[in-house]
Amino acid sequence: MRTIGSKIIIVVDSVAFLSLASVLAFYTRQQENSLLEQDARHDMELVNTVIHGLRAIMLSGSVRVAESYADQLKRVSGIMDLRILRDNGLEAYHDNDTIMDVNWIRGEMAFEPRLQERQVVILEPDSPALKQMLASRQTVPYYEFGVGGEEMQTFLTPIANQKDCHRCHGAKPAVLGLVKLTTSLASVRAEIAKTRRQAVEILLISLMALTTLTGLLIRRVITQPITKVTQAMRLITDGDLTQTVPVTGRDEIGTMAECFNTMGGKLLHTYTGLQHEQDKLTTIILSAQEGIVVTDRHRSVVLVNPSAERLLGKGLSAIVQDGFVGLFGDPGIMTSLLDSNPPAEATFLVHQQRHLSLFATRIFSPDGDEIGSAALIRDVTQEKRLEAHLRTLSYVDELTQLLNRRRMDEVLKREFQMAKRHAADLAVIMFDVDHFKRFNDEHGHDQGDRVLIALGQAVKRVFRATDLPCRFGGEEFCIILPNTGLSGGLEAAEKLRREVENTVIDGLKVTISLGVASLLHAPCERADMLLKFADQALYQSKQNGRNRVSMAES
Repeated sequence: MRTIGSKIIIVVDSVAFLSLASVLAFYTRQQENSLLEQDARHDMELVNTVIHGLRAIMLSGSVRVAESYADQLKRVSGIMDLRILRDNGLEAYHDNDTIMDVNWIRGEMAFEPRLQERQVVILEPDSPALKQMLASRQTVPYYEFGVGGEEMQTFLTPIANQKDCHRCHGAKPAVLGLVKLTTSLASVRAEIAKTRRQAVEILLISLMALTTLTGLLIRRVITQPITKVTQAMRLITDGDLTQTVPVTGRDEIGTMAECFNTMGGKLLHTYTGLQHEQDKLTTIILSAQEGIVVTDRHRSVVLVNPSAERLLGKGLSAIVQDGFVGLFGDPGIMTSLLDSNPPAEATFLVHQQRHLSLFATRIFSPDGDEIGSAALIRDVTQEKRLEAHLRTLSYVDELTQLLNRRRMDEVLKREFQMAKRHAADLAVIMFDVDHFKRFNDEHGHDQGDRVLIALGQAVKRVFRATDLPCRFGGEEFCIILPNTGLSGGLEAAEKLRREVENTVIDGLKVTISLGVASLLHAPCERADMLLKFADQALYQSKQNGRNRVSMAES
């Protein structure tokens, strides 16, 4: 015959089992979905980083660097396959098709063909995933199994033909190629299995603990004093630490009541002091502009303030899940700071378009035991922007907003050496304002400054983004045109001359005289000699009546 106590234990255990099982099943499912989504998100961030890197390299015109970049991608640790493909499924940078197309579109031999060609087929042209990606122009994921039955996930992400790519690839193709990323799901599946095992273990341990505790309590709720103690304990658990129970005798129950009352008083005193200190600490941490992340001795994150969530760009649950060393995705950053002895000074890094100052260290007890670690994160984006602005001011002419003379010398020397190295042409245009001194004398220096400002604006309207306009000094200007021959320089100079001639500045008309020289037309061994040839051509324009373009003698 079952007792009331055993019946209560059975009912309580049954309800607890169903509740815990339901909660743990829901939690486990949420964790599985979160792990899969996080893995996919990480893969897409890697793909986007690869595309941005490739685009930056290609816009600089460095084909060889792009080839090396694509080759290095195939050796990225932890990735089964990471390649850059063309839209027909062939691996990029192995043949001359794209190079010939780009040279044809640009109308010049911008890139040298490869001496050896080969075709590496990665995806068949009739691949359903490839067709779907080309049709939708969106990332297409799919699952597949390896030779050993290993589950893999593959992403096909298109490389869009953006406006800044049209110069080399034209505007017609919407997709220039794609990035294929294949990763193994073995670690994710292992983590999911681990989560399930932990859920079962928690369920069993919770049931065992609950059964034991329920049996002990049921044996003690027979008498009224125990019931009163239980009620008082429940109130204290809810936060009412002022509860006491009557002492009805000197037996075990009376002794328990006295101990309960003493414990409640001490808890109330301790809780009041801790609450006061916690309020002060909470105010400091929550109001701090710096991000604060603290762990316990097991490296589990136990404290995160709102500033840390804002600077890291993720919520508390994600920070706790990623762990202390995974705050920025790369465990090496935090590990190197924690392992440095003595503690390293703050390091600087870029995270989610913010410049951050990061300081991290271990926390030790007076006995030398590690009891935790802490990280202090500060947003220094504004300081970095100010530094960049100051650097810009150091090489930009304040009046015309063109490159100043010091920067012009650096750029001309660099472009001259590059043209020499690649046997390319380089054009230089020198021009100044006709009768500028007389203009200043008649209309004042303020009006002269407005003329120079208008000239700077006209130069920016006429020349390409790759050209380098500079203020040589006074009313003299210099334009450096990379990969441009004499004919192109003359054409650009004439276009600028007409633009200025047709511009009215405060009701006044201004003209300019220009001289053009190019490296292949007037060979020289120093950059300043090329500048001198252009200046001599400018002098010829002055001698021949001004408001004209002259070229340097070969």
